[in-house]
Amino acid sequence: MPVTASIERHPDGCALVVFTGQITLGSSLSMVESQIRTVINDGVHKVVFDLTDVGFIDSAGLGMLVYGYGSLAAKGGALRLCGVAPRILSLLELTRTNTLLPVDATREDSLAALRA
Repeated sequence: MPVTASIERHPDGCALVVFTGQITLGSSLSMVESQIRTVINDGVHKVVFDLTDVGFIDSAGLGMLVYGYGSLAAKGGALRLCGVAPRILSLLELTRTNTLLPVDATREDSLAALRA
């Protein structure tokens, strides 16, 4: 199942990006990256990626996560992940990406951490 993303902008400048499907190389990933780029360029600097409904991420998907982190960090912002399945968490640990991307249990935890 190709990846889709819905984006909720919050009045405090945070955004929640809820992913569904598999984050893998393809045109759907390109469309999602474009959505994320637009949100960041529109001034949102604190973002949560909710991966609750994501079952698989390949190297291109991992690259998209790192891109989001880098783009936000360059603007003094932050990115947090939540709802990460054990399989995906293992990938983040294996690639040491978890050292860049904080992982929270719930979106509420992630949003609270960004607002603190």
